[in-house]
Parts: sequence; C-alpha cells; structure tokens
Amino acid sequence: MKKLILVRHAKSSWKEDVKDHDRGLKARGCTDAELVSLKFKEYSLLPDKVLSSTAKRAKTTAQIFSKKLNLDSELIELNKNIYDFSGENLIKTIKETSENYDVIMVFGHNFALTNFVNTFGDMPIENVPTSGLVVIEFQVDSWKFIYKGETIKVIFPRDLRP
Repeated sequence: MKKLILVRHAKSSWKEDVKDHDRGLKARGCTDAELVSLKFKEYSLLPDKVLSSTAKRAKTTAQIFSKKLNLDSELIELNKNIYDFSGENLIKTIKETSENYDVIMVFGHNFALTNFVNTFGDMPIENVPTSGLVVIEFQVDSWKFIYKGETIKVIFPRDLRP
C-alpha cells in the first residue's frame, strides 16, 4: 500500500517584481501553511520522502511543514519536474519514485495538483487551494502502478481559520 500526501504551495506574494519561479510567500501564506501542517500532524502520518518543486514558494512551504512535523530536512528533495502546471511531469515523477518509499509528500502547483487529485482520488475536488493538503491511498506495491485510489484526508486552510 502507498500513500501520497499532496500539498499545494502556500499563498504567494506578487509584491516583488521577480520571475514566477522566484516568488516568495505572503504572510497569510505562512500562517495557512502552519495551520494546515499542525492539523495534519494530529493525523500521525509522516512521509518517508518529501518531493518539492524548485520554485521558492513551494520550497518555503515544504520547509514550514518540515519544521512543524519535525521532519529531517534531509528528507526534502527538490525536483524541477514538479514545477509543473499541466500535471504530466507530476504524474511521471510520482510514478518514477522508488517503491522503497511507502509514504511520499509532494509540494507543488495548480492546475497539476487539482488535476491529479481528481484523476487519481475518489473524491471530486473543484480546486485544491493554496496550503491545501490531500492524502490519497493506493492499493499497490509500486508507485509505477498507481491507479484510482481512495482520498482519505483533505485539509484546507479555510476550514481551520476562526
């Protein structure tokens, strides 16, 4: 059995005049990422491997989660293929992950994440929001064989704010 934890990067800032890849996070983005990561921590599911887009906003979100979940920073692997908006490279990257990892956490971007959860999960989700987290469980022994799985957890920041 394999479990995939998908996290959309936190809300990014448009204040800086930088390339899309180099945009940082808004203060609300940091707060939302902390809220979601702390709620997820209650679930007691820790990843064997963390994959993150190379984009600054995704890397920063991964660092926030890593800190709140007490993960070893060595677990985080930056992967330029996750800086993907269509979802093709995201699917390919996940399917190429070593079968030695049973639980992987991926920090990426939309439309790729929403497309993935609707293609591979069993719960329709109109839009995975920034800092949104979705866990999908697959009844396979190898990532290359993933198909329609079961969406077992959804945590969105709007559901956690007072």
